[in-house]
Amino acid sequence: MRAPRRTVAVLAAASLLSVAACGGSETTTASSSSPSVAASSPDSHSSTSSAAPTSEPERCGASEVKAMTLRDKLAQLLVVGVTDAADARQVVKREHIGGVFVGSWSDLSMLSSGSVKKLSEQQKYPLMVTVDQEGGRVSRLADLGIDLPSARTMAKAKTPEQVRELARDAGRKMKRLGITVDFAPSADVSDESDDEVIGDRSFSNDPQKVVEYAGAFAKGLEDAGITPVYKHFPGHGHGSGDSHTGTVRTPPLDDLIADDLVPFKDLLRNPRTAAVMVGHLIVPGLTGPETPSSISPAAIGMLRKGARYGGPKFDGLVFSDDLSGMKAISEKYPIEIAARKALNAGSDIALWLSTDEVTSVLDSLEKAVKSKKLSRKRVDESVTRVLRSKGVIDC
Repeated sequence: MRAPRRTVAVLAAASLLSVAACGGSETTTASSSSPSVAASSPDSHSSTSSAAPTSEPERCGASEVKAMTLRDKLAQLLVVGVTDAADARQVVKREHIGGVFVGSWSDLSMLSSGSVKKLSEQQKYPLMVTVDQEGGRVSRLADLGIDLPSARTMAKAKTPEQVRELARDAGRKMKRLGITVDFAPSADVSDESDDEVIGDRSFSNDPQKVVEYAGAFAKGLEDAGITPVYKHFPGHGHGSGDSHTGTVRTPPLDDLIADDLVPFKDLLRNPRTAAVMVGHLIVPGLTGPETPSSISPAAIGMLRKGARYGGPKFDGLVFSDDLSGMKAISEKYPIEIAARKALNAGSDIALWLSTDEVTSVLDSLEKAVKSKKLSRKRVDESVTRVLRSKGVIDC
């Protein structure tokens, strides 16, 4: 990701960030998070024809979701970058957004002072307080004493258990600051040189080694109560370039299945509380020639269903990569359209880097729902996942 515009100025670049219900389809008959319904038998003292009809149990979280206004539902699906505590307070008070992103441009005193943690505690639904803390060159919290080696260095010098311990320690420190979500680890498979877009952010060019080490890192964060986010589905490590600066195409889907998708296939079998971030990656044989995975129902549907690549069904949170500061998406669409497309394709969270457009995005999303360009069912499925991830509902 790159840094956003402040309300009054353009800021420097932030780090790269890098799934949604039933293949992004709006015609599915039940959310994948819905409980199964056991068939009921007629009363043994009544004839089949006179048996009273049975009603389906209420879907997980349905009463909580039903009580929310449409705008508040949509707001829960937005996570945006903030510059400081005042910026965070202003946007949360005005629009009740689901979370904030602390980037390289952010004033870290909002964490060290406890301001954002307190702000979260004051909300009806706690905030997602998110950060890019991978280690190495993507260490946003180093000034607060939270730092790690790069993924590649850890994989060369540490055992998986040692990596889990390092991530656990970092996670505990993040938790004390009020952080709840870390956009790490990278599950990308890459042999790029260290300083390229993925490079040393990848644990290895061996998919199984990535499984071992990214899995250990994620478990360490989970041990500390932090939600890890595997990125960048379906795999950025062998892409044609940098999605910050322009269009990126991956090898064909069949090649990804044999290589880049292996970590996601294996790691998501037992995800615990992990989430996934979808990259702005055009995949021949999957997304179409000009559609990034982040807004592709086919790509996110593959992640949700496990179809085509041999993975498990995934009903956890799916984040888009940054929708405002990466040219692979921002050169194609303004943020209002990009956010709608990401949610329509099946992402649960539309992520971008500035508070400036929050109101216009929510206005646009409300209009999209009312005009049926974005289905209420699609929105409710994602709101349910968000509230579940925040501990508001337990199912």
